[in-house]
Amino acid sequence: MFLKPEDFATVVRSTPLISIDLIVENAEGEFLLGKRNNRPAQGYWFVPGGRVQKDETLAAAFTRLTHAELGVALALSAGQFHGVWQHFYDDNFSGTDFTTHYVVLGFRVKLEKGASQLPDAQHNDYRWLTKEALLAADNVHDNSRAYFLAEKCAEAPGL
Repeated sequence: MFLKPEDFATVVRSTPLISIDLIVENAEGEFLLGKRNNRPAQGYWFVPGGRVQKDETLAAAFTRLTHAELGVALALSAGQFHGVWQHFYDDNFSGTDFTTHYVVLGFRVKLEKGASQLPDAQHNDYRWLTKEALLAADNVHDNSRAYFLAEKCAEAPGL
């Protein structure tokens, strides 16, 4: 269920959002990042993902989001749970007048490079980067970079 912008603004202003992030790896050990079109994190390289909608199961959200973000609908069983994370942003989808807070469920997914036509609704460019390259890049958002930091993964991810 998508909300009208004014209703969605009330939700974002008042509550955390639940989302799924997709940590997509190819056979060469590279990870997929897209350059974000929209706020928050606009202009940064970020892993694909999106919000879980009201009354949508996690399995349905996973399939919808993999189709929307990767161009291929995958079952939840195709992902490996990577932990619960929190993302805080100083802006929101419509500007800077209130913050955004996400509770994120991270899932690792295997996908062949070039195996799908990557959609451009949320990202205007894509890159496959090694873990080392994305950790070294200054334009990869810290919230995406956190998925690859060994010390975070060894503890309670994102908490």
